[in-house]
Amino acid sequence: MTTTAVVVLVVSVLVVWGGLALSIVNLLRSPADVGPEGPAPDEPAVGERTD
Repeated sequence: MTTTAVVVLVVSVLVVWGGLALSIVNLLRSPADVGPEGPAPDEPAVGERTD
């Protein structure tokens, strides 16, 4: 493999796995509290406008 191919491969892997890691961290920091009864009273429903 050429140097260019290796660089593109490394950047692509970092973007994909980095995005996955950031998504997991974001989910762990603020999980969605939506149960069978719906969202918590102080949170707007999904797609609901707040203005």
